[in-house]
Amino acid sequence: ASLCSHCVKSANEVMSDDQLNSALNLMRRMPPTNVENSLAGLIELVPQLQDDLLNHVDQPLKVERDTKTDRDFVLCDYNRDGDSYRSPWSNEYFTSDPDGGEIEDGFVPSQRLRDMEIEANELFDVYRGLYFDGGTSSAYFFDTDEKDDGSSFGACFLIHKDVENDKTLDKGWWDSIHVFEVTAGAAKGQFNYKLTTTVMVSMGLNNGDVGEVDLSGSMTQQDTKRLPMDPASRPHIANLGKMLEDMELRTRNGIEGIYIQKTREIINGMRSASGAKEKEWAKIANSLSGKNA
Repeated sequence: ASLCSHCVKSANEVMSDDQLNSALNLMRRMPPTNVENSLAGLIELVPQLQDDLLNHVDQPLKVERDTKTDRDFVLCDYNRDGDSYRSPWSNEYFTSDPDGGEIEDGFVPSQRLRDMEIEANELFDVYRGLYFDGGTSSAYFFDTDEKDDGSSFGACFLIHKDVENDKTLDKGWWDSIHVFEVTAGAAKGQFNYKLTTTVMVSMGLNNGDVGEVDLSGSMTQQDTKRLPMDPASRPHIANLGKMLEDMELRTRNGIEGIYIQKTREIINGMRSASGAKEKEWAKIANSLSGKNA
């Protein structure tokens, strides 16, 4: 009987893994603009996968207001406790739910990580202003080990920017999610930095030339480096910032080449807004008609 129950349990686990893989493959093919509705539909179909789906699927970022410092901050799983979110500016929790209320005993990082978090947010805010000319940025640091010996920690850097409407752009936004995992290396003063970056972009176009177009997509990349760290000359913040800047530039170029340029080639190949191709085909048809006459 125990053998049969073990077989049934193993079969259920395999089926659950297959369902999760299928659901994640489906979500990767859905546009970021519909990810929330798509995710809600999948959870309704397979409610037993709710926790796994919420942990694995990146959703468009949202912004909340820190009423204590009068500054905006980005919401994510790394600053969430229940229905409330911790602001990196005041280190206090806030919620947009009128019935939720603010919590006073939520999770906060250790003092060592909080000091790095404060510095990272000030520097990242300057980075956001230089590269994005607007938007909202936040950085969150958290312990990944029970021992607070400085050997390992995690960090999440986020940027959300809404694009202003103009004559052709109805709506648009850019989301950057950078998650670091930092562990001590084998040699003294060496640390391993693992970075996972996800960028989601969406643009809704509507004009007479191309009609109504929803251009959206996402890209995820990883990078791992072993770098020296010295609190005085080369702190963790310097290593994290350099990796983040290089990765975001590489990801941005990849998105521009894959989504924007390729889409432009396809649209131009199917339809010419100026009518130049139609004129060329007309010339060819007239030439053929003249020769056959």
